[in-house]
Amino acid sequence: MPVIKPTCLRDLKLRVNLGDVVSRAVTLRKAGGSRLKGLCPFHAEKTPSFHVDPDKGFYHCFGCDKSGDAISFVRETEQLSFTEAVETLGRRFNIVIEYEEGSGGPTVEQRSLRQELFALHEAAAEHFHGSFQAAGITGDFMRAYWLETRRFPMALADEFKIGAAPPADSSLAALLLRKKFSEEALRQCGLFFVRDDALITPGALKPRFRGRLMIPIRDHQGRICAFTARQTTLTPEDDVAHEAKYVNSPETPIFSKGNLLFNLDRARSQVGEGKPFVLVEGQLDALRCWSVGLLTAVAPQGTSITEGQLALLRRYHAQVECFFDSDSAGQKAALRFLPMALKAGLEVRFLTLAGAGKLDPDLLFLERGLAGYDAVRREARSAMAFACQALLADPAKGSAEQKSRAAQAVFEIIASTESEVTRAGFVAEAAGHLRLSAAAAQKDFQTFLHRQHRQAGLRPAGPVPAPAPSGQAPSGGHSAEQHLLYVCLHFEHFGKAMAGEIKHDWIDAGHPAGALLNRFLAEFESDGWPGRDHLDRLLETDAERALVATILFATPTLDDPAKVAVEGIRLLRTRALEPRLRQLELALAAAHLDSSVDAISLLKQRTEIQRQLRAPIVLRVTG
Repeated sequence: MPVIKPTCLRDLKLRVNLGDVVSRAVTLRKAGGSRLKGLCPFHAEKTPSFHVDPDKGFYHCFGCDKSGDAISFVRETEQLSFTEAVETLGRRFNIVIEYEEGSGGPTVEQRSLRQELFALHEAAAEHFHGSFQAAGITGDFMRAYWLETRRFPMALADEFKIGAAPPADSSLAALLLRKKFSEEALRQCGLFFVRDDALITPGALKPRFRGRLMIPIRDHQGRICAFTARQTTLTPEDDVAHEAKYVNSPETPIFSKGNLLFNLDRARSQVGEGKPFVLVEGQLDALRCWSVGLLTAVAPQGTSITEGQLALLRRYHAQVECFFDSDSAGQKAALRFLPMALKAGLEVRFLTLAGAGKLDPDLLFLERGLAGYDAVRREARSAMAFACQALLADPAKGSAEQKSRAAQAVFEIIASTESEVTRAGFVAEAAGHLRLSAAAAQKDFQTFLHRQHRQAGLRPAGPVPAPAPSGQAPSGGHSAEQHLLYVCLHFEHFGKAMAGEIKHDWIDAGHPAGALLNRFLAEFESDGWPGRDHLDRLLETDAERALVATILFATPTLDDPAKVAVEGIRLLRTRALEPRLRQLELALAAAHLDSSVDAISLLKQRTEIQRQLRAPIVLRVTG
């Protein structure tokens, strides 16, 4: 098993900027000083509580308590082992990874299945793209389809690595076998049909995609994880999905279609104020947008948008324009999308093609380019305007009953958002669109909410108490050990003096703060303290890492850290010695009844403990 040199790990952490690592998965913004913050990648949230301190090399989420460094972030977000995470960082930042002598580097067999599947898909994409570019029946046909039928430029095919799957060919299987991908990876990659009991040979690996245009699907980090295959006239009659216009890769260990969006890896770096995500129906729509310069377009794998996909969008930007086809299916998909988007905390607008000749987005951009986008954007509808029009096309002619039914359907959508301010605004806006009394609509909405709560057997939730500000020192509700940890980490020059004053048995090591304080003081006492930026070897559990990250992210605001340290030590001493003093006094009270008890010894012990409790605590700080 390869062992990475400790000096290499230290060098890696010093050279790699944590902000650059995290920004591959999280949109970060300034949070004061050198700190950054964004939406946590480890749990769903609408208000950023994920903080990154590149100077200290630590991240911490004050919402879910996840914390760590560059290596742990890559491990968690990409599901890699420790060694794989280090090697991934080495490749990305051009840092040579050094191994202990005799341990060797990782072999192909030692790669994780996920890592191997990503490499396999990269090789498959290169193979399909080569087939697309090559002279011959398949390549010639697919290029003509791309250029003449779809009217896309060749530069776009090269940029997105568009490929071609021949109608009958086992060359991909042969290639992957030559590259020595494992049997498990070949069975689970989703590119082949293979019997469970079959020996893995080129003939046993039956291609899933034949005679189709191949569009690589990348995850939000830009790694190819699957393919969408577009039907063409080359698709053979015996293809198991011959009638399907588009076929996606099946679910695999690296691909879950409900958890990614096509082109998000590129679009996420293009969004910003006034530049929202543009959600279109399919991959070719997104490619058309990109080809004309609309760089924020993304697409689900089909029109069935999921909460996971919307959470991904919200992580990078809160504004989304929904631009689905104006046919019945597209509008129904948009209406399904709306309540999920509001629940995810997204600000939504709808682009409609009613005034643009009923073209679909692909044809609109093909014929009019970005000017077509600008035209429909000027007529964009708000969330409530779209919902009301979809539910009651002509409210002026609607009966009272029709308006009431439409209002109830709109209320269901509005209830998806958690903000009371947003709800009130939406109800007032919907009332205007449906030509209802605003007061009556607000009253009906409250009745709707109460009915919902009764049906669910729930009461309206009260306000959630706000968390304590992250920049404060531990309050009185925290343990004495945590106060002293705060001093150790923010005022390290006190560490040696504190170690000399605190006895080992005063510390309650049964919780993370106590265990860490005990460990840290031992390091200070033996002059082995590595410094707060190099604590990895001293942190043994996730709870310990989270606690250290929380304390490190607290801005040191203590006017007199020595006073806090002395008070913390006094509390430890009192907590440890006073119970022993009470036991001695009870023993002395009973001594006159039992002549065998050595009362003089008990008196001496009591006197010594009383002396210790009265003794002043003096911290002799040096350096």
